[in-house]
Amino acid sequence: MKVVRSTDELRAELAGLRVDGSSIGFVPTMGALHEGHLSLVRAAATRCQSVVVSIFVNPLQFGPHEDLAFYPRDEETDLDLLGSENVDVVFIPTVETMYPDDRATSVSVGPLGSVVEGSSRPGHFNGVATVVAKLFNLVQPSVAFFGQKDAQQLAVIRRMVADLSFPVEIVGCPTVREADGLALSSRNMFLDEEARGAAISLWRALEAGREAWDGDRDRDSVEKVMWEALIAGGVDPDYAHVVDPDTFEAPSPDGGVLLVVAAKAGDTRLIDNLLLEPGDG
Repeated sequence: MKVVRSTDELRAELAGLRVDGSSIGFVPTMGALHEGHLSLVRAAATRCQSVVVSIFVNPLQFGPHEDLAFYPRDEETDLDLLGSENVDVVFIPTVETMYPDDRATSVSVGPLGSVVEGSSRPGHFNGVATVVAKLFNLVQPSVAFFGQKDAQQLAVIRRMVADLSFPVEIVGCPTVREADGLALSSRNMFLDEEARGAAISLWRALEAGREAWDGDRDRDSVEKVMWEALIAGGVDPDYAHVVDPDTFEAPSPDGGVLLVVAAKAGDTRLIDNLLLEPGDG
């Protein structure tokens, strides 16, 4: 496993991987790795001959009052974990490498980036799209792997790839959960015992939403059920919505349905979702 920090080093390593025409699987991360990230790495190793992972805490996707300064960082542990997987190259750039002082270009993802999570975090998805576009240009992967846990991010990346004709296949991988259903997240390390106990209410709200959707499929009543389940579980809800998994607007009658929730458990903001395929229920 080769660790590189500059774009020149990255290109040199990638040139070596491409000599025999090998496909490259790419997993972009912000570090603080857990089993959810490693499941993406393993999916990449299964699909592709070579695997590249990036670790970069992207400042563009954090708002002025969000947790950029406190976002968990543990490069040593991250590299230990990746060293036990089939990873060929780990790219760990600095902010200056990714965003020179004279940078003037960014990516706007349109309406999809301004609803649901985008409404709560203005500009977040433009920051996500900008960094992923740059990473795609640097790595030029055959396939890129993202977690379903960040469902709106996955939709944004798919939209960007389609709109800008990136020659990369986007694969969404299932959310990895604790035994009680809590979705794995780097931010879970901030949960104290009380907040950890409350955090499971996000998954319980989604389960309650699924049961309610199977009952009457009324969007307003399902959203109310999820909201009330969040409050009953001891978290501070931000939103509870029933949306189309591609547009994050109202779902179509014959399409898939995504249940999405966000809430604070203690001081830690968490998100989760549950995809209901057409025909479920």
